[in-house]
Amino acid sequence: MTGAVILGVGGSLPERVVTNADLSASLDTSDEWIRTRTGIHTRRWVDAGTSTSDLAVDAGARAMRSAELSTVDAVIVATTTPDRRCPAVGPEVASRLGLIGVPAHDVSAVCTGFLYGLANAVGLIASGAARTVLLIAAETFSTILDPADRSTAVIFGDGAGAIVVGEGEPGGIGPCVLGSDGSGADLIQIPAGEDYFRMSGTEVFRQAVKRMSDVALDVLARTGLGTDDVDHLAPHQANRRISDGVARRMGLPGSKVLTNVTTVGNTAAASIPLLLAEAAADGRVKEGDRVLTVAFGGGLTWGAGTLVWPDVTADFGILGKD
Repeated sequence: MTGAVILGVGGSLPERVVTNADLSASLDTSDEWIRTRTGIHTRRWVDAGTSTSDLAVDAGARAMRSAELSTVDAVIVATTTPDRRCPAVGPEVASRLGLIGVPAHDVSAVCTGFLYGLANAVGLIASGAARTVLLIAAETFSTILDPADRSTAVIFGDGAGAIVVGEGEPGGIGPCVLGSDGSGADLIQIPAGEDYFRMSGTEVFRQAVKRMSDVALDVLARTGLGTDDVDHLAPHQANRRISDGVARRMGLPGSKVLTNVTTVGNTAAASIPLLLAEAAADGRVKEGDRVLTVAFGGGLTWGAGTLVWPDVTADFGILGKD
């Protein structure tokens, strides 16, 4: 079977930085309260007029530039916050990237969206339906947050990450193990008829640590790997306590856990590719490193996968600045 590898990596963040002090001015909270419970110091939010597609196009263009490609065979956009309820944002993103005629679609699995999209991309390549796939995960979660709800308003940020997946020797991108449990759909949701995102934080924390550690160990077992074979754990950046809890439950040292939640917050579907783009750009992840990715999100959904990091130069920056 044809294998899949990462050919390019890109990441894009909005320029506006929102500090804990900024939020404390209008919420019953403090910098200490936010840092202690989430590990987040700042996050980035879009300004009015900046859309999910804007971030997605920028991250996608960066990934294609990283891969030194001018076209791809398919585009997948993972998002919880599309520009419109209908149609999907994927075709518009593809068009704005000059990829008119290229098949494009969205994936909606909230914070697990990138891994669900990765499984789709690898499947397209394995089946021969595509030789290259641009996978983008983009979110503007600030647009669906209740500004008076400190349980969510302090956690989430905006951003986009993207990778180009292409044909390669088997083993570059390992199998993805995915799961879901719709009986917990009300734990992470935007209720019908409402505009704001709601989350049952305590139960989500419990579920996230268990589901993420279990599925991460499952994917390692299926690929014949142990925790000692992992160079980096790249978990969904829900909050620092969840990432640390997953690592402890797996028996991984904290030194192997990649994080950027401190400066960008929880960017939902975009968190893993953003983390990978930033870590590759600043040298934390190098060619040949084995990376274990894992996420948990609304649905409920969860997933994990393994990557052998390629020889690529990540293109990571601020929207409209470079």
